[in-house]
Amino acid sequence: MNKSIIVTGAGGGIGEAVARLAADSGYRVGVLDIDGEKADAVASSLPDAIALQASTTDPAQIEKALDQFGETPDSLVNNAGIVRFGPLIDISLEDWKSVIEVNLTGVFICSQAVGRRMKDNGGGAIVNMTSIGGVQPNVNGGSYGSAKCGLHLLTRQMAVEWGDYRIRVNSVAPGFIDGGMSAPIFADDEIRSTREVRVPSRRLGTVEDIANSVMFLCSDEGAYINGHEIVVDGGVTNSLMASFPRPKSVDSVGDN
Repeated sequence: MNKSIIVTGAGGGIGEAVARLAADSGYRVGVLDIDGEKADAVASSLPDAIALQASTTDPAQIEKALDQFGETPDSLVNNAGIVRFGPLIDISLEDWKSVIEVNLTGVFICSQAVGRRMKDNGGGAIVNMTSIGGVQPNVNGGSYGSAKCGLHLLTRQMAVEWGDYRIRVNSVAPGFIDGGMSAPIFADDEIRSTREVRVPSRRLGTVEDIANSVMFLCSDEGAYINGHEIVVDGGVTNSLMASFPRPKSVDSVGDN
């Protein structure tokens, strides 16, 4: 029997890549997006998929979408998100609330709704999309980073509380990804080249890089991974000290 999966924010970017890889892996796919036309476009291009139009921040819409899907999914991927850049000294309360509502509260709403059904169905896997922006501060990205940092802990909290229900909950933290919400950033050639050279792997990530990690966590191969975050960033978050060179005269120690 084929497995099933629901991916939020699947009308484009990383979410679409996850939906396509899931379909290629034999999953029945629920393509959930607030934009119904985008959801329809992706779902119609997959062999066994259904478009689900819903806002992740509206519990009633999510319950309706789950009923429309017609079965308890084996996996849920919480990918839907928004970003509002700007210094914390100036960001509006409206923008702050919007970012927290979609990136944190929306994940809770979807996870709780699906988690309750998974509990009654014997378990499942949930993967939340965090960010390296939730691992370390990003100038003018404070609202987004705060939401993603909160989501990291929420992931671990759900993993601990829902383990008895055989529900595994993990997260994937993308780095510099050439696609999705980051596409406008890397359309700037200067920014693109500057960031590429600072990634230890010497390239930007792709939406497929993220999709591969997500589907691993959903798969039987990841069956004993619970409450963890996979950082998929080509080594960026480990490279801080590489930006601060030492004089060559002291770049080695001991006798030569």
